[in-house]
Amino acid sequence: MSGDFLQTMALASRERVERARALCGERALKALARAAPAAPDLKLSGLGFDLIAEVKLRSPAVGQLERGGEDIGARATDYALAGAAAISVLTEPTRFDGELAHLEQAARALGPSIPAMRKDFLVDPYQVYEARAAGAGGVLVILRMLERAQIAALLDAAAELRLFVLLEAFDEYDLQVAGALVRTYGERVRLLVGVNCRDLSTLQVVPGRLEVLAASLPEGVPRVAESGVASEADAARLAAAGYDVALVGSALMRAPDRVALTRALLAAGRQGRQCG
Repeated sequence: MSGDFLQTMALASRERVERARALCGERALKALARAAPAAPDLKLSGLGFDLIAEVKLRSPAVGQLERGGEDIGARATDYALAGAAAISVLTEPTRFDGELAHLEQAARALGPSIPAMRKDFLVDPYQVYEARAAGAGGVLVILRMLERAQIAALLDAAAELRLFVLLEAFDEYDLQVAGALVRTYGERVRLLVGVNCRDLSTLQVVPGRLEVLAASLPEGVPRVAESGVASEADAARLAAAGYDVALVGSALMRAPDRVALTRALLAAGRQGRQCG
């Protein structure tokens, strides 16, 4: 896997935007997004540790995660009933087998109480309006991939639509950028700051990176461990290191009992926070 993964994904994302814009103009899309029912608020439990459970059919790092026929709505509902605070839905088609229809299915199944988050390689505010029109309550913004003006445009759109935003960082520099954005946008947008501990050349998890970067996370916002959580021990360890939320995808997709694993990760994380 080459080191220009994010650049490749950004280019493909921009091509998708242009194709979508040719089918539905920005003015029409904004009207759809603004007319959609209010997005569900992200509500963390206050118990010291929460989960964003993810729906993704394929991972570039581990391959196919679902063999076909997945009921996206049923999976999202199971995650929510097991205690997840939000459901992340991959909508990127070329490497993750995602599509906007998956986000729509999850949001429809979840209803007004639990938000779905669009996880994708967003490069244009058009995609934020797409997310809201599909029912999303939040979006992911990958800091490493974007110029400051692009980030600002995405956050402005999220603020207008009252969406929460998970700012994804890979290193200390990204976290400095995130801290500046929290200071600038924290009153306008519900922000979370997360660390993705995957190596961008191999896409493999780098052991220990989440703990190393925990001290550099900005204060005053929920701190999210975005990768590397596969077991109860992982959840407990990262909660003790100061993470408030874990985003868990592959482990839940492969689990024989996704409800049981969701509950177990939550319990272990909350116990780890008490002991940390």
